[in-house]
Amino acid sequence: MAYDRNNIFARILRGEIPAKRIYEDSYALAFHDINPQAKTHALVIPKGAYLSMADFAANASEAEIAGLFRAVGKVATMLGLEDSGYRILANHGPDSHQEVPHLHIHIFGGQKLGRMIQPA
Repeated sequence: MAYDRNNIFARILRGEIPAKRIYEDSYALAFHDINPQAKTHALVIPKGAYLSMADFAANASEAEIAGLFRAVGKVATMLGLEDSGYRILANHGPDSHQEVPHLHIHIFGGQKLGRMIQPA
């Protein structure tokens, strides 16, 4: 699948769609999810055009990879989640329910989260 430069996250990066921004640097942008699934729910996206974690791992530079994961840690700290804990999640493909074809890492916290996946 080719990267869609008109996906919602690409448009947020270009400033065409507003977002409640939390953090930004040269590698990543973090903002609050518009449909939160936990008391605290943020998204961290790379500034490059990457479809998924697999695409990012295969094609991003070392600096982009380090920058994205440092941003995740900074955002969790900024949101006050270090002491109580948090979950990070990156979906890949239709079976995982990836809704936007741009790599994004969810940060969930601010409450007890329970099991991630129910046993089969």
